[in-house]
Amino acid sequence: MFVMMLMLVVFIIGYVAIAMEGPLKVNKAASALILGVIIWVIYVYGLPDVLNLGYSPSWKEFQKSIMLSEFKSKYPDATLVDQMKYFITDNEIIDHLGDLSQILFFLLGAMTIVETVDQHEGFRVITDKITTTKKVKLLWILALITFFLSGVLDNMTTTIVMIALLRKLIDDKKTRWFFASVIVIAANAGGAFTPIGDVTTIMLWIGGQITALDIMGMVFLPSIVSLIIPLLVISLFVKGEVSKPEVQEKESSLTKDYRKLILIMGIGGLIFVPIFKEITDLPPYMGMLLSLGVLWITTEIIHKKEPEMIRQKFTIVGVLKQVDIPTILFYLGILSAVAALESAGHLQIMATYLDKHMHNIYAIDGTIGVLSSIVDNVPLTAAAMGMYPVLTDTLVAVSSEPTYMHHFIQNGAFWELLAFTAGTGGSILIIGSAAGVVAMALENIDFIWYMKKISWLALLGYLTGILVYWLQNEFIFHH
Repeated sequence: MFVMMLMLVVFIIGYVAIAMEGPLKVNKAASALILGVIIWVIYVYGLPDVLNLGYSPSWKEFQKSIMLSEFKSKYPDATLVDQMKYFITDNEIIDHLGDLSQILFFLLGAMTIVETVDQHEGFRVITDKITTTKKVKLLWILALITFFLSGVLDNMTTTIVMIALLRKLIDDKKTRWFFASVIVIAANAGGAFTPIGDVTTIMLWIGGQITALDIMGMVFLPSIVSLIIPLLVISLFVKGEVSKPEVQEKESSLTKDYRKLILIMGIGGLIFVPIFKEITDLPPYMGMLLSLGVLWITTEIIHKKEPEMIRQKFTIVGVLKQVDIPTILFYLGILSAVAALESAGHLQIMATYLDKHMHNIYAIDGTIGVLSSIVDNVPLTAAAMGMYPVLTDTLVAVSSEPTYMHHFIQNGAFWELLAFTAGTGGSILIIGSAAGVVAMALENIDFIWYMKKISWLALLGYLTGILVYWLQNEFIFHH
């Protein structure tokens, strides 16, 4: 048990180092990378102590797998510790790296596309149409655009697009932090009500826990309320106008038509990603890389006759130098650390504890949502999916608690509410969601500043959203 506790302590220390990036003057990507490696090192050196406790669901599965049988036949003299090391180095790390790589390449592709549109002044086509400088009005416009865009794209991509827009609209850094934080709340709320808006809803959709029409019908109202409540509170005390930055013309022979073309291709390429996934069943990152490749060829053709210096600046080769690689490395580190906790069984222990001590879907889902602001919501959702199988009406009928167990059938209240809480609970802390991590990286938002200024607003919207879901589920749909 000592090794399990040590892994948890190291994770908390690393988490604090990430949160204290400002005072420590150490980039959070560095802290995350060190954390991501050290936690696996502790795990590997304490393997027997961890895995013999029986908390790791992946180790239990591996023991029944054909891979272990093949390993035993190939190395008949291998000890149990050798089998455990094989489980970690040749299976767990590779599996988790595969999942991480999908997220990282998706993020890299999305950031490059958005940076290309920005370099070609494509966002001016939109920002020129947003003429208001009143803070409250601008906040509502941007938040609602983010909410609905996040339902079509995903919350991470939407945040990248909207922060690129913010830079064209707001000059002052602290004001931009505030707007970016509201965009995080809006992106997470918008991502929760569609099957393609958030990684967690994609997981629940692919896993058969929810269907597309059901999640859109049942979670839309709680999601929009979880955004509107913080906006209404902000509207009471935010006054004044924003100052727009001075626009610097790029050295290029680009016409307005070319700007529009790159904007349409960029946004169209991002929207194409969920369509690509639906048609091919291939992972979303492949659709993103395809969109990037098409945009790359387009920029090469547009700028082929221009001087080499300008060509380098506007084609993808030049744009890649502008992309924020520390964000990618930060993601790699923090998600690696969470993967170690998932593999060792920490998340399984937590999930079992919640069920035993709460035994109420609103309390369990609500807690999972709050925890997803600290630990990534993807493994939390995976733990919940592993803890509760999707039940059928027949199994519910013969269970000892049919009323409670009915919540776990396909489109049951537990799964719908999980989609909402896991999606929106991450807004409570800046580090709690993909959207928050991207905003934090792109704008260098301070963790403590967000906690003081924004966390309570996000929590208020989150709790109101749960209340709205409870009211519609218990009194309108009786579901």
